[in-house]
Amino acid sequence: MTQSATDWQAREAQVYHQTFARAPVTLVRGSGMRVWDDAGREYLDFAAGIAVNALGHANPAIADAVAEQARTLVQVSNLFYTTPQVELGERLTGHSALDRVFFVNSGGEATETCVKIARKWGRLNRDGATGVITTLRGFHGRSLAMTAATGTPAYHEPFEPMPAGFTHVPYNDLDAVRDAIDDSTAAVMLELIQAEGGVWVADADYVTGLRELCDEHGILLILDEVQTGIGRTGKLFAYEHFGVTPDLMALAKGLGGGLPIGAALSTERCSVLRPGDHGSTFSGNPLVCAGARVVFDHVTAPGFLEDVARKGDHAAAELRRLGRETGEITDVRGLGLLVGFDLTGPERADHVIAYARDHGVLLIKAAAATIRLVPALTISDAELDTGLEVIGAALRA
Repeated sequence: MTQSATDWQAREAQVYHQTFARAPVTLVRGSGMRVWDDAGREYLDFAAGIAVNALGHANPAIADAVAEQARTLVQVSNLFYTTPQVELGERLTGHSALDRVFFVNSGGEATETCVKIARKWGRLNRDGATGVITTLRGFHGRSLAMTAATGTPAYHEPFEPMPAGFTHVPYNDLDAVRDAIDDSTAAVMLELIQAEGGVWVADADYVTGLRELCDEHGILLILDEVQTGIGRTGKLFAYEHFGVTPDLMALAKGLGGGLPIGAALSTERCSVLRPGDHGSTFSGNPLVCAGARVVFDHVTAPGFLEDVARKGDHAAAELRRLGRETGEITDVRGLGLLVGFDLTGPERADHVIAYARDHGVLLIKAAAATIRLVPALTISDAELDTGLEVIGAALRA
């Protein structure tokens, strides 16, 4: 017997921790940019699992790779070598400025691994320094340590006391970083686009200055590219827009195209992990690596990233036009297909999201009055325009 939407949602309320402000939609199927709920209603998905489904829903190439790997070898732990893990690691290091990789299961684990590496490196190379400078409004994950690293007090309060070792400074403020560096500092960690904090893009001079400041003081630069990596911004990695390279980089979200995988990459300079220092049972298992290989090869195919950049430019330009026409959009920010737009207030953002959902388009927020567009990187021009047309209608309603 098919359950109604109310039945599923009522059942969830009885068994699941109530931590999510879920939309009143129970999704049961997806294909490409489209998803269907349990009542058979179709939606264009501009959330993509929060910037995760890089190649869309139920991508046939990912499905085939995972099915074949599931019939071959799924999980053996990291006590043995597996070929998909090595092949994915070669792709990541071969296409980046980093030399080593450690696979994990999520973005929070990726950033935490980077911090662990930085702390050990600081102990060995900077007289025991372990401190990490992060930015206000940033977001680095939900583990206790990464909640402490996140520069949003509201995330700290329910779980205090927070682990020590993190200093928070304003974003895009190089002088604030300079003033915060002392003998206890091992690294600076930031997002090049604060996606969860409202889609705020780092200033080019700020990023260049951070790299120079880290070099001047002999500390590490960690880039959290969990949401911006693997093509989301129109470059394989967002750091390519800024002309700098990190010492450590965290990846996740789009890397698996829907599968749970993350990665912490480092240069040889700070490759300090030794047997027993770190570990994970499921990380980088053959199943997720087989799917991630497909994503990586698709995203790095000739012309793909240029197309992402073009579609992102089109979306931003159309949102700016709608802002001029309606007066409802006050700012548009982002790179590639990570685009945020501010509404005149939280209630208007809620209205646009509800209207769009009622008219077959799924949107998500990045802040109280900010909506972000993070569709599959494979979205067609026609699908993108349909979504933008619905947003336009919502602004006028």
